[in-house]
This record gives sequence, structure tokens and C-alpha cells, in this order.
Amino acid sequence: MSAAQGPHSLAFRVMRLCRPSLHVESPLSFDPADLFVGEDIFDDPVAASELPRLFQSQSLKSADSDLTYRSRLLLHDPFDATGLSGLLVLPQSFGAIYLGETFCSYVSINNSSNFEVRDVVIKAEIQTERQKVLLLDTSKSPVESIRAGGRYDFIVEHDIKELGAHTLVCSALYNDGGSSDRKYLPQYFKFIVANPLSVRTKDTSFLEACIENHTKSDLFMDQVEFQPAQHWSSTVLKAGVHHSQNNSIRNMFRPPILVRSGGGIHNFLYQLKLSTLGTGQAKVEGSNILGKLQITWRTNLGEPGRLQTQQILGSPIPWKEIDLQVVKMPSVISVQIPFVVQLSLTNQTDRTLGPFEVELSGTGTNEEKAVMINGLHKMVLPPLEASSSIDFHLNLIADKLGVQKIPGLTIFDSREKKTYESLLDFEFFVDSD
Repeated sequence: MSAAQGPHSLAFRVMRLCRPSLHVESPLSFDPADLFVGEDIFDDPVAASELPRLFQSQSLKSADSDLTYRSRLLLHDPFDATGLSGLLVLPQSFGAIYLGETFCSYVSINNSSNFEVRDVVIKAEIQTERQKVLLLDTSKSPVESIRAGGRYDFIVEHDIKELGAHTLVCSALYNDGGSSDRKYLPQYFKFIVANPLSVRTKDTSFLEACIENHTKSDLFMDQVEFQPAQHWSSTVLKAGVHHSQNNSIRNMFRPPILVRSGGGIHNFLYQLKLSTLGTGQAKVEGSNILGKLQITWRTNLGEPGRLQTQQILGSPIPWKEIDLQVVKMPSVISVQIPFVVQLSLTNQTDRTLGPFEVELSGTGTNEEKAVMINGLHKMVLPPLEASSSIDFHLNLIADKLGVQKIPGLTIFDSREKKTYESLLDFEFFVDSD
């Protein structure tokens, strides 16, 4: 594209540099009946009724063929035409430009006058609503001359990091033979940057990212990586792959994931865990920042793109004064055989709490009695200073098979007269003896 020359000797012309596209042709399908009879045969009911028998006898078409032409343009066999001619088409316009791509442009400044221009200072920059980015500046080494009818060419590149309107501003400061004054030529080339992807997330203890392709080209995802925020850790979950295999060397050579053009969707699932706060670590009270996604892709002809989402927000984290975690548990737990669980109690406040009384209630529904304390139902723990923790052991016995929890575990602060419940949400499997 180019702008009007006006009274200037010079003019800029800009062509975007990008890979060619495949030329697709709609296949021309026909019914074998077209070789022998026309469509008006259906105007004669008698002739139309005889047509299936005719083709069956001549082995040209089976009797159950569709002679109404309704499926004429459908492809039913792998040997049917694919519609790809094998030709590559060079870009005819700027085309669609998407966030995360690299804008590469071939710029030519042409001298359309009948005399030479001298000492040409050329500048090129990208302007957006937020910033200006200088791409080329020949102030320190101007182009000495451009002969009559000649031109000077250069290439500029810019990584697209903003949505919306962009302007490529090309300017030239020069002397020509018709005047002793320096002339200034600015030209503006505008284009719009669209969003190639939409990312929708759902969060609980898992984060589901739905990647949708808004472009007209298939995208091959090289990387969709979730970068967790501070105090979070994440593990990508894949069907049929054990968690311990996620970091295996085979994943270094995994093939890209195809997301089809025009609304194709691929889902990614991440398991999120909130890391335990140790001594001296900051609180995360009320924080709902989970992290962000880093996405890289290529088009069907290898054009690269990359995109980083904004911070993904989840539900605010409920901050607890004390935290209870399982430290160690037997790998095999059998029904009606006592076992020991090692627990850790952490004071997450900036003051001393306790002493504490730990109790597992022996009353309740049958489900609550699936796991019981084997011995005294109450245990006393000493006071805990700010940001400190203590380990203790519980002797338990399971009375039911299958997946069970430790229910009814309460911790009572005898000094502040405060009861903490539902601190432990941990499941384990009880096997038969």
C-alpha cells in the first residue's frame, strides 16, 4: 500500500513480509449420470425409475445411489479431490495481524522525480495508544543520494504486544534538485491488531484453560505453560499420563497440539496446590492471583507467535490462623489394624497461640466412625509461637474399606477459648487384611 505523493519527489511504499498461503480450490464433483443423461430425465417418471437398473447392469453405479444430486458436492472417499492445488499464493495485502506475532515489513522509498535527491534521513516507527517504538533511524548515516527513478529499500520488524490500532510512520528529510531547502515527508500506514486466542479459565483446586482459535489459520501450539504465582505450585494433567511422567525426557520432543482455525478449541488442565507457609514467609491473606499462561504457536506454514495472558484471578484465599497438614502416613493401611499418622500444626499468625487440645470425636454418623482414634480421644499440645509449627502423632484404626477421611478432628485453643474445625481434608485408601 502507498500514500499520495503530493509535491514531494519521494514516496514510501510498504509491503508486509509474511509467508505465502495455500491456494484452495473447491473440488468439482459430478454424478456419473451426467455423462449419459441430463437432469431433465427426472421430468419423465418412467425413465427415472429405469435409471437405477440401467446403472446397476452397466456396473457404473449401485442401485442405492442418490440420484437427486443432493450429495453431489460431498466427499465420500479418501481418493476424492482434497481441494488443494499445491500452489502457494503471495500476500496481496497486509492481511490479518494478531497479538503475539512479529510484524515484518518491506519498505521502499522511491524517487519519482527527474532529478537526484541527496542526504536523505529516513525514520520508521510504530505508534500505538500507549507508546512509540523507533524501528529505523539513519540520522547518523544519511543515504547520500537516490537517483532519478531510483529507490532505497529496507526491512523493519516489530513484536506485536498491544491490541487495537497501530500506525507505521515513515518519514524522510532530504534535499532535491528543485529547491535548496530541506523537505520533510511523513507518511502513515495504519493497521489493526486483533486477538488470536481467547482463554477461559475455571478454578478450584484445578485450573482449566480453554484455548480457542480466532484466526483463519490452523495453529500448532508449541507451548501452553502455566506460570503459577508466589505460594502456588502447578502440575499439568494429561489423560493416560501419570504425574511422575510429566517431567520425563520424552516430553522434550512432544509434537505440537493442533487447534483448528475458525473456533477450534483445546483444553488444558492444571492441578494447583498452595504451598505451606514457613517461617518468615509473607501471608497471602485475601490474595486471589493464581498465575498466568505463556503460549507459543506456529501457523501451518511455520509463522511463529507468542502470547502471555494477564494474571489469572481465582477465588480469594481464605486465610487461616492455624494450618494442619499430613506429614507422613503408611503406604498400606489395612482394615481394623492400628496405624500411625504424623501431622504438623502451624501457627500462621504473628502472636503466640495455644496450648491446644486435639480431639477426634467418637460420636456421629456411621460414616464418621469409619476411622477412629486407637486410644485416648484427646491430646494436649504446647503453645506455638508466631510462624512456628509442631509435629505430633495420632494412633488411628479404620473400620471400613475403601477411600476414607479422618473426620471430626477439632483443635481447641484453651487460652483463647476458640475451636478450629475442618482443618484436615485428606483422603486415604483402606485395604483388606
